[in-house]
Amino acid sequence: MTTRPGSTPGDGGHRDHRRYDAYARHHAEHGDSVLIPAATVVVVRDGEAGVETLMLRKNSKIAFGGMWVFPGGKIDTADQVVGDDGATDELATAAAAAVREAAEEASVAVDPTALVWFAHWVPPPVMPKRFATFFFAARHEGPASEVTIDDGEITEHEWMRPVDALARRDGGDIELAPPTWMTLNRLASFATVAEALEVLDGEEPPFYETHMARTDDGPVAMWAGDAGYETNDPAIEGPRHRLTLVEDGYVFTDTRD
Repeated sequence: MTTRPGSTPGDGGHRDHRRYDAYARHHAEHGDSVLIPAATVVVVRDGEAGVETLMLRKNSKIAFGGMWVFPGGKIDTADQVVGDDGATDELATAAAAAVREAAEEASVAVDPTALVWFAHWVPPPVMPKRFATFFFAARHEGPASEVTIDDGEITEHEWMRPVDALARRDGGDIELAPPTWMTLNRLASFATVAEALEVLDGEEPPFYETHMARTDDGPVAMWAGDAGYETNDPAIEGPRHRLTLVEDGYVFTDTRD
């Protein structure tokens, strides 16, 4: 399976290449960065033309600056939930952080009991700042006017249909990180919020520990099952489970059995 909204590939000398090269130089000098536990919540609603998701634009001066993301951030000590056995409940703690971040970044109230955990992402070692992130989904129950950004970490907000967000990335209007792109690509297949939450809730949440490499077409994010995953060599023949960051249309390929 190959998914690619957009047109023909560009020449490869684009911002994703420049960003990856900067990451690679930082990694060569400083080594692997520490993983930071984090959580994000994909807030969705039924719009007139289909499912819409709340997107926030990060301040250009912080991590993932300028990119459009879902509400979320690092897990704080105050988010900790302790189970009956006295140990930290990792999933419940992440859910508490997702709820808090939605309130802080966008003034959106999310019911913690209605959260659907659907993925966990670990960035590649090349990244200078790495957030190991639980991804949750939740229906937006309030009015659209409820959303109010903090105008600090977040500078803009917009409700977007997933397919529109993907098209705008291809057109150079917005920037999306691979986990955001992959999530939007998944949501684009659903006609309603009810369908999306039911299907996601019924699946085993996939674990994406990303490996990245540079190619002429663009940086490639690879995940378990890709022939080049273990060696970080995208040229190795075999099954594909990857996203190629071509400038005018990211290419998702999954040829695993």
